[in-house]
Amino acid sequence: MIDVHCHFDMAKNPVNYITKNERKKIITIGMTNLPSHFQMGMRHIRQYKYIRLALGLHPLRAEEHDKEYSIFRQFLKDTSYIGEVGLDFSREGFSTKEIQIKSFEYVLNCVKGKSKILSLHSRRAEKETLEMLIEKGIENAIFHWYSGSLSVLKNITNSGFFFSINSAMIQSDNGKKIIAEIPKEFVLTETDFPYIDDSCIMNIHNYLSELWGISKIEVENMIDSNFKNLINRIK
Repeated sequence: MIDVHCHFDMAKNPVNYITKNERKKIITIGMTNLPSHFQMGMRHIRQYKYIRLALGLHPLRAEEHDKEYSIFRQFLKDTSYIGEVGLDFSREGFSTKEIQIKSFEYVLNCVKGKSKILSLHSRRAEKETLEMLIEKGIENAIFHWYSGSLSVLKNITNSGFFFSINSAMIQSDNGKKIIAEIPKEFVLTETDFPYIDDSCIMNIHNYLSELWGISKIEVENMIDSNFKNLINRIK
């Protein structure tokens, strides 16, 4: 199984969490909300084969970004994964809209031309997020927990970007509509642990098996193939 977006650094016992996933051979990419969090955690995950840590600059932590820029650039060379990054123009994040745009532009300028995979937060800013990716020539990105319009979704898939879906999405009507519109070759799975209760990748596999009319094994193979295709882009 593959979890391309979680926050294991937020677990009550991160070591227990990632050790369990390592034992089960679950490919797990842990997000960070700030570069200083990556700095603290990176040395702890080097011993693992299936666990990776992403370098993040979360839009909802925008007021803390100024003092984090230099740390982001310092550790950019130490991971292939960038996340959680992006924009949030919802009620929760709108007051820092201009800071977020500046920060996201900084991230994109840093990773442009480099072999990186971005995991994107784009709540109520899906169109703007996509436009900035295209403007900066970014090719490898995953839209995490997408909740935008179907028209923008089509533009995202036409641009070759991926989507990671979670258990919460398969329990809402809007989430189901979105999943049904994503081409199979652009689907990846996530837990967004610990922000989703009872987040289970197997439940997502079961749902996709029914939606796509294929076996659960075929779903697993499809997700695995999609992830390998994304990885091969940066090799």
